[in-house]
Amino acid sequence: MAFNRMESATYLASLLARSLARALQERGQKLGFAPGQFPILLELWSEDGLTQKQLLDRLDIEQATMANTLARMERDGLILRRRHPSDRRSQQIFLTERAREMETAAKEAATAAEQSLFSGFRRFEKELMLEYMRMALANTARDGEAS
Repeated sequence: MAFNRMESATYLASLLARSLARALQERGQKLGFAPGQFPILLELWSEDGLTQKQLLDRLDIEQATMANTLARMERDGLILRRRHPSDRRSQQIFLTERAREMETAAKEAATAAEQSLFSGFRRFEKELMLEYMRMALANTARDGEAS
């Protein structure tokens, strides 16, 4: 049986992820953030002052990737690190004023990237696709726990 990449969920999901990342990158670059920084920004916009460990627990990002991304975000003036008041070994991560000011525009950029994905979809088709994506992600999380 021949492998048909256009019938492969794994292949198509990879293409879709890259395409969405490019769309967000084009929009985010104008604002001063990269697609890989967006999940961290979302968490910090929701709750500022998290530790790196808390971010790792909330996001599916490798430790080394998280450390590199945070270093770039600090270099780019998006975050500040401060010693944790009760745990001397950890630091809290806070958004800079620049990052706080870009929240609305960044979320609008992500929405625009998503709207381009769903162009031509009817509402129920979009809702079904999102539901199927959540189901597939739940399956991969469950499979990962079984390994």
